[in-house]
Amino acid sequence: MGVDYYKILQVDRTATDDDLKKAYRKLAMKWHPDKNPNNKKAAEAKFKEISEAYEVLSDSQKRQIYDQYGEEGLKGQMPSPDAAGPGGATFFQTDPNMFRFNPRNANDIFAEFFGSSSPFGGMGSDNGTRGGLRFSSSMFGDNIFSSFGGDSRPMSSGPRKAPPIEQTLACSLEELYKGSTRKMKISREIADASGKTLPVQEILTIDIKPGWKKGTKITFPEKGNELPNVIAADLVFIIDENPHSVFTRDGNDLVTTQKISLAEALTGYTAHLTTLDGRNLTIPINNVIHPSYEEVVPREGMPIPKEPTKKGNLRIKFNIKFPSKLTAEQKSGIKKLLSA
Repeated sequence: MGVDYYKILQVDRTATDDDLKKAYRKLAMKWHPDKNPNNKKAAEAKFKEISEAYEVLSDSQKRQIYDQYGEEGLKGQMPSPDAAGPGGATFFQTDPNMFRFNPRNANDIFAEFFGSSSPFGGMGSDNGTRGGLRFSSSMFGDNIFSSFGGDSRPMSSGPRKAPPIEQTLACSLEELYKGSTRKMKISREIADASGKTLPVQEILTIDIKPGWKKGTKITFPEKGNELPNVIAADLVFIIDENPHSVFTRDGNDLVTTQKISLAEALTGYTAHLTTLDGRNLTIPINNVIHPSYEEVVPREGMPIPKEPTKKGNLRIKFNIKFPSKLTAEQKSGIKKLLSA
């Protein structure tokens, strides 16, 4: 039935990733050839078994195949139809197009896990020296990783993650007011079971929520290119806001400026506006409008994302056009108006 990887690592079939790491850490340190200079050949064989078991069980795809078909399935063989032999034995057939598992170099796995192919300084092969440095035999103590923190984890316990890929997503103010759905087509490289990469295209759906602001980030975990021994990067879309012809945004408020004459500023003015969702507003203003005056219309601003039933305010500012000169009659009329 092939080798029992669970038995080699001394874990149950329900072992978690943390269980596998702890088991590999303990056994790899015990059986590393540099730590067994007097029994190096046997240690190398055991070390290779441990590394192969960890490689299979720590990879979800390899582990699934192994759990279903055993070592034979990993090596490119599958049970042939109606192949149960005497006593329930199963015969396997080879499929050239199937997944095939080729174990990696044990030293490479160890180096990825511990950050070095040998933390022992080559003990047994060069009398404890490497690169002119001598390493103390106290490194072989049971608590070799105590200096790395209370959980005894090594400094490098697995593949690194690629930095995030950021992409600006420009949105109109209408989209950010009403919300919208964007479909983004991406092309990336993914790795198959053998480690080879192939190009794929995917469609990502981005649901833009009403009230989102410039700088809001939408993250798609591990949607970057897949590379050997590297966790794929997260793909991050960052909301940007296109300029609008009528409104600008100030937090949750919408701000607009209307040009009016001095007569309208003094005698009254009615503002007409079309909202971002297409409604027509009529706003009569009976106050005298001075250059710093703002008319505030409650709850006609941007939606507040954390409180969907609430909105900011609409603030109307004014650009008053003053006449270049006044007639005597106009001056007299203004004086009478102001003295009343």
